Amino acid sequence: MTDVRRSKEAKALLSSVVLDPVYRKWRGAHWVLADLADIGYPPGAKRIRPLVDRVVDRWLGRQFFREKGAGRVPLIAGRYRRCGSIQGNALRSMVKLALADDRAHQLAERLMHWQWPDGGWNCDRSPTADTSSFMETLLPMRGLAAYAKWSGEASAAVAARRAAEVFLSRRLFLRRGDGKPMSADFMRLHYPLYWHYDFLGGLVGMKELDLLADPRCEAALELLESKRLPDGGWPAEAKWYKVSEGPGPGVSAVDWGGVNQKVSNRWVTRDANSVLGATI
Repeated sequence: MTDVRRSKEAKALLSSVVLDPVYRKWRGAHWVLADLADIGYPPGAKRIRPLVDRVVDRWLGRQFFREKGAGRVPLIAGRYRRCGSIQGNALRSMVKLALADDRAHQLAERLMHWQWPDGGWNCDRSPTADTSSFMETLLPMRGLAAYAKWSGEASAAVAARRAAEVFLSRRLFLRRGDGKPMSADFMRLHYPLYWHYDFLGGLVGMKELDLLADPRCEAALELLESKRLPDGGWPAEAKWYKVSEGPGPGVSAVDWGGVNQKVSNRWVTRDANSVLGATI
């Protein structure tokens, strides 16, 4: 079995991590932690505890508990306008890496405090915006689901299930009104997703909530099967990163396999197999 700590991906992530700003795409500590959690970095690793501390303390700053004054989380037309994907990603990372502590309770509390009536989250400050964002809801849902299993908090499990309805009510990628695809990008396979969304990411989230048996997942499961390559794997059809040794926005220290419609991508295939394996 491969030691993830010694993998080229883990070595590249940790050797190039940026501590400030933690959110720098895609080398900031925030994203490095998420990637390490996703590739299965050994739980409880003391080496990355300082990264967890830096990220979690950043996303539990005083401004996230204020509703008045500069930097506050605004309440507009009865809805908190906050990028829930940020706190959600941090929560999921610390739990998956087995480095969660009392601060996980605070992250979960903030997410549930900001949750919209339809079950999701959105940072759109337009007063007319009243529907949750897929991009801002996937990571909070996954974070709360992981937190609920770790903590046993029933309220977090309920909140995660409420968030799942944002996706299930649209069959993970289809508009409710006419049943047509919500976005071409939602139908393409990517790795990593970062803060973005695609239907496979939605299916992974449903697997984590034990919801793949819901009939509303059938269209997405059929779409996934339709993209299987002759060798049994799945391709990366698009990507959100570029590879470079130098700094810059959207730069990754890891080549996650690029884009090739005819060649299986290791990471996409892993996620696809995990989803389909859970439906057996």
